[in-house]
Amino acid sequence: MEKIALVTGANRGIGFEVVRQLAKKGITVLLGSRDLPKGLEAQKALEKEGLSVLVQPLEIRDPQSIRQLADALQAKFGRLDILVNNAGAHYDYGVTPLATDLNYFRQALENNLLGAWATTQALMPLLRKSPSARVVNVSSGAGSYGDPSFGLGTMGGGVASYGLSKLALNGLTVKLAAELKDSKILVNAVCPGFTATYPGAKENGARPVEEGAASVVWAALIPDDGPTGGFFRDGKAIPW
Repeated sequence: MEKIALVTGANRGIGFEVVRQLAKKGITVLLGSRDLPKGLEAQKALEKEGLSVLVQPLEIRDPQSIRQLADALQAKFGRLDILVNNAGAHYDYGVTPLATDLNYFRQALENNLLGAWATTQALMPLLRKSPSARVVNVSSGAGSYGDPSFGLGTMGGGVASYGLSKLALNGLTVKLAAELKDSKILVNAVCPGFTATYPGAKENGARPVEEGAASVVWAALIPDDGPTGGFFRDGKAIPW
């Protein structure tokens, strides 16, 4: 049975590459994009590579948009096998807790935590209909004590809003996995690492987007006896 996957925030960057890699494996992939024209541009780029993907308008901060997504998936497929909560924003490089505008932090929580939470809640009935479902929350070492370069205790407390929102996303991952421990739904968080998703990043040591995305795809395709409730990069657990 062909798997059905949804990747949120997928018109560019890591999400786009995750869509590409899943599609290459013969999975039916829905490319979630809050900007429909940009989503269609991404679809055309993949079609030039001989890959067929479906574009799904999705604004994870809008409950109505999420409901429309769930209804569309129910009508077309009746189930969902893979959910990749990739959409995220508000990387506040250099901004410390005392310098943070708390309204900015609230926006970071909306994007990086609550959007993934609401999307997962809405799509859980469809995930439960899968014989073997996976939920992957795309997180960051910025939300970890264990990352020596970008973790919570590094950079003088910088990246405060983004880091704390990703820390919360890791916590949500653990809670979901615990709630679903008796099901066939595995829930994990993945840090794709510092990847070249913007101009100049490669020159600063970022690794290819393909490598970061492969880390996410690994979690999306782990076998039924694989881990749940963990935080990984490149298939290896990260202490957080």
